[in-house]
Amino acid sequence: MAPKASKQTEFNNSIEKSIHSYFETLTPRLKLIDIFLAFLVIVALVQFAFVILVGSFPFNAFLGGFISTVGQFVLTVSLRLQSVPQNKEFFKRISPERALGDYIFASLILHFIIYHFIN
Repeated sequence: MAPKASKQTEFNNSIEKSIHSYFETLTPRLKLIDIFLAFLVIVALVQFAFVILVGSFPFNAFLGGFISTVGQFVLTVSLRLQSVPQNKEFFKRISPERALGDYIFASLILHFIIYHFIN
């Protein structure tokens, strides 16, 4: 059995290698998508913290905002998966323009539904 120090070193090396590989293969488009994903996570956390600390009086407003954030996150992850060059073989029929068009259309539908949910 390996000692804890070597397991910790292996773990640290794998994390460093993953981060280095991530930044090495990152394109400006993916960087922008990742920043937007981080923003969506922060917005969802702020909304959740607000409900915990202040209360959820207009509960439909909280649900609408939170579901909107989570839904937009899911749609953006889908766009990111279609934008990664290594995934081109999985999305042969989908051009980058079509992926962006689908993303915009789905986002409009999502926000239209959320708008009507809030009243």
